[in-house]
Amino acid sequence: MEHTTILGGFGGQGLLFAGHVLAQAAVIEGRDVSWMPSYGPEMRGGTASCTVIVADHPIGSPVVDEVDSVLALNPPSLAKFETQVVPGGLIVLNSTLIETEVTRDGIDWVAVPATALARAAGDGRLVSMVALGALIARRPIVKPTSIEAALGDLLGQYHPELIKGNLEALEEGLALSREPEAVGSSNRPARSS
Repeated sequence: MEHTTILGGFGGQGLLFAGHVLAQAAVIEGRDVSWMPSYGPEMRGGTASCTVIVADHPIGSPVVDEVDSVLALNPPSLAKFETQVVPGGLIVLNSTLIETEVTRDGIDWVAVPATALARAAGDGRLVSMVALGALIARRPIVKPTSIEAALGDLLGQYHPELIKGNLEALEEGLALSREPEAVGSSNRPARSS
């Protein structure tokens, strides 16, 4: 098994942290992992993404041309990464900021109002944790309990007060994505040429 995910958005949405949580959860499960962040010098508000590869074997390179899933948290990320998703792959899009639908055939997608849910929870940085929950519900790359343990590892020593909010955001995404009719998903077959 090898699963590649790109989390794309802008700085301040917590996507590098969510990628780190996904990678740490895979480490907890004894998997091989690659986590590669990419961001502009402006950080908060600037373009940011990270690539996370989870595998049951050694990973040859963190650089990829195709991915199994994308978390698109803003319109430029959907435009940039939609074409990299393999047939049968998944796009989780933040419907609070992205008003368009996925245009490709032959892939699965789910729209989750991640920014609205994060703001309602009182912390806009939880956007990525909502989206990560939606991803894990649709593609069980790691177990939710491993993500909980990863949050404890990454936040427990210095910011234990943040664990509860992150877990609640994760659970929101898990719950929404389990009801695809409520959030709008599609898996149209690929067009024959």
